[in-house]
This record gives sequence, structure tokens and C-alpha cells, in this order.
Amino acid sequence: MALLRSEGVRTGRITPQTFVALTSTHAAELYGLYPRKGSIAIGADADLVIWDDDRVFTLTNDMLHHNVDYTPYAGMQLSAWPAMTLSRGEVVWDGEPRGEKGRGRFLACERPGPAQARRRKSELPL
Repeated sequence: MALLRSEGVRTGRITPQTFVALTSTHAAELYGLYPRKGSIAIGADADLVIWDDDRVFTLTNDMLHHNVDYTPYAGMQLSAWPAMTLSRGEVVWDGEPRGEKGRGRFLACERPGPAQARRRKSELPL
């Protein structure tokens, strides 16, 4: 996400709204979790990332939280990094993990839009 924020939003290739759609709204829709996830609205979970768009740094593999020992992006200079992450309105990351172990919840989802049966033209309302 930092790469997309740095090289997409910060360079003007995509808008901040497109960034949110790509990284949040569309993913929630695909998994049948929208609007509880992927939106800022009354009744939604208040999962937010606050970005530091003025942090210029060189990406290293040690900065990433994944289960491989390399990244093809190591050595790239980026200009955006998450400053804070909120989950259900609670700070869970601000440079260090803050969430309590076991605070995650299973979320039952609706059938995602792409998996729903398509209606024939004859079934559509006039």
C-alpha cells in the first residue's frame, strides 16, 4: 500500500479517492463485507489508516510484515508510510503493534457481488 500511495497518489497518477477504492472499498465489496468494511459511515467499523505523506525513506525488507526474506521493492525511495492504524476505532498500530492478542473477530459475509447469480434482461425491473 505504501508503494501505491507513494507512486500513485503522491505522483498524481491516481486520486486519493481511487486509492481508497482500490485498497478498501472494492476489497470489502468483493468479500461481501461492504458497507460495514470499506466505508466511513454510521454503523461501519471505523477501520482507518492515517498516512504520513511527507516521510521520505528507502524501503527495506525489515520494514515489512510478511513471511518471506526479500521484496523486489527493496531500495526504492518512497514518500508515504502509515502513521497510525485504527481497528473498530481503537489504535492498533502507531509504529508498533498496539492491538491486544485475540481482539480479532470473525465476520460473516454476504455473498460477494461477483459470486451472485446474474439476472436475465427479462427479470430486470422496467
